[in-house]
Amino acid sequence: MALTRPLAEAVVVITGASSGTGAATALAVARNGGTVVLAARGEPALDAVADRCRAFGGRTAVLPTDVTDPVAVTQLAESAVAVFGRLDAWVNNAATGAVGLFEEIPIAQLRRVVEVNLLGTAYGMRAALPHLRASGGGVLVNNASGLATIALPYQSIYNAAKQGIRGLADTVRQELRVTGERGIAICTVLPAGTAAPVRRYAAGRRIAPPPPVQPPEVAAQTIVRLLTRPRREAYAGGQRFAWRSVPLATEEVRRRATVGASAMLGLAAGTAAGTIAAVTRRHTRGRRW
Repeated sequence: MALTRPLAEAVVVITGASSGTGAATALAVARNGGTVVLAARGEPALDAVADRCRAFGGRTAVLPTDVTDPVAVTQLAESAVAVFGRLDAWVNNAATGAVGLFEEIPIAQLRRVVEVNLLGTAYGMRAALPHLRASGGGVLVNNASGLATIALPYQSIYNAAKQGIRGLADTVRQELRVTGERGIAICTVLPAGTAAPVRRYAAGRRIAPPPPVQPPEVAAQTIVRLLTRPRREAYAGGQRFAWRSVPLATEEVRRRATVGASAMLGLAAGTAAGTIAAVTRRHTRGRRW
């Protein structure tokens, strides 16, 4: 089921809205006349996005939130309803990452990736569902990344968290059907690499996502389409990517693997580029309801 009212009348909460796909999604919703509730940890950055949204004439609220805090996420949902009277859609977009050999990624970073990506999404779903139900239905979109469908070297915990998001969405969707609730659509968006400041760290350094890299507006457009025409899953960017297995047991890889994550940054990006192949080039596709 899609939104119970036109997008121009909908109230949409977006996490990770201070930059990248979240900010682009907020702007796209505002451009269509919708009301956006912007959530992230950085209030100054959220204010800047809010100003751009208001330039389109839409209503906007800034509610700084740490998605790893379940109480704060519950308060985010309650505050959105208190301000605008209801909740029609929720976009779980907040993300962080860590790149490197699995055994070399610091434990604190492993934990952080799971807390932000997987638990942050779970908290968002739990906070949103009662309010979507109270509004007579709505749409919940989880940004799971194309890495929810494959395994890419040097992104073990990010892969795991994103694949967990996909499994979580599939399971909760089934539970809603089993309990007879068909008014709430749970969608998973699967973008390729996005040119956005998602924090992926290796040995303390921020690095770029693996290619192919696309602007955040591509994923944002797909998310907005899901709000009006929900699908269980949708690949963003008109391409569905397949990652081919690549033999890694070469002398060069073994040599670099002994140096540590900091020396493997170029290798990780190069390996990713060599393993990615576009197998279809169509408009965004996904499994229908």
